[in-house]
Order: sequence, then structure tokens, then C-alpha cells
Amino acid sequence: MNMQTPAKTRKLVIVGDSAFAEIAHEYFSVDSDYEVVAFSVERAYLRQDSLHGLPCVAFEDIETKYAPDHHAVFVAATYTQLNRLRTRLAAAAKAKGYALASYISSHNFVWRNVEIGEHCFVFEDNTIQPYVRIKDNVILWSGNHIGHHSTVHENCFIASHAVVSGFCEIGANTFLGVNATIANNVNIGRDNWIGLGVTIAKSTPDNTLYKGDRATPADVTTRAFFKIPED
Repeated sequence: MNMQTPAKTRKLVIVGDSAFAEIAHEYFSVDSDYEVVAFSVERAYLRQDSLHGLPCVAFEDIETKYAPDHHAVFVAATYTQLNRLRTRLAAAAKAKGYALASYISSHNFVWRNVEIGEHCFVFEDNTIQPYVRIKDNVILWSGNHIGHHSTVHENCFIASHAVVSGFCEIGANTFLGVNATIANNVNIGRDNWIGLGVTIAKSTPDNTLYKGDRATPADVTTRAFFKIPED
């Protein structure tokens, strides 16, 4: 896939050094007008001086090295503590005076009247239909469908290939797992965990966990089932 990298007009510090931080660095670098200039981690967790050739500095000190007037911040944390780690660090960065960056992949279908808040990360191949509202600090991994007139509230994380149907409300801090399905006109409460492959057809209360069914191995082996001789 050939992509033309946009001109770099803004500078960005990524908070985090996990796999998501590396992924965020790649996406911001190739498909945004942000130039990533550093990574940052809270001092107690700082284990390296550099990452991908860029400085890795203590979060407590970033404003002394990367002035808030000239840099934005993105916190590359996933759903740890039901998104509260990302929420806390984003609030701390904002209190230091930083603007919070968002990334919206150029390889999405986002209708013209969709509203997306600050500090969101929307991976490729998401379909976001008319009149959808995505509030602040939301992560949409790749390949989701967010149906018309639905709202995803603050601090949510939606993993890949989830379906949110029309006129839904996804409560703050909620996690939707891979292939989760939410039916039309359903309100998901705050602090819900919807596991992988779970289908929700009725509204849910706050602080509720729905586990996905895990496949278990059959009593027969695959070779025996298909009548393939053992080696």
C-alpha cells in the first residue's frame, strides 16, 4: 500500500512505551501531520532512554523538555483498569497545559456529520455512520461498525470487528471485545465489560461484566475426525 505522508506541522509526545505506543508512533508518523519527537513514561516505570530512535523521558518532567505551547500529547494506553490509566494520564497531561492529540485513520468511512471528541484513536476500516457521536478519550481498534444515531461515551475501548447498531448508547469506561454485537436501541451502562463474541440485545446496568464463551477442544482429534492416518 502506497501512502503519501502528510506534511508535519505539529509536534507530538507519546505517553507510553508499550506495543500500543509503538503502533501509535507508526500511525502518527505515516498518516498524520504530527511529528513524534519523544516517548514518555512515569518515572517509576521508565526502563529505557530511547525508543525507535527517540528520547524516552519521565512523564513528570516532560514540560521542562517539550514545552506545552509547542507540543501535543497522546496517551497510548489501552483498557487497563477499565480505561482509567489512559484517562488519568490524559487528564494529567492536560493539566500540564498540553493539547490532547487524536488520530483518525485516513482509511475509514466516517460520515460528514459524525462528531469525534479529543484524544481519540480510530484505526483503519471503521465504519461510522451519520449522526454518531464519539466522546473524548475513545479507542476504536480496526474494523468496527458504529451505527447511525449512536453515542460512544467517554473513555471507552472498542476492540476489532464489534458491531454497535443504530440508536445505541455505550456508557463511559466500557470495553467491547472482539466481535461483540450490540442490537438496536440498546443502552450499555457505565463500566461494562462485554467479552469477545458476546451479543447484547437488551440494555444493561452499570458495572456489569459479560463473559464470552470460550471454545473447548472436542474429545476427538482433527485427524481422527477427518479420517487422516496418524504419522
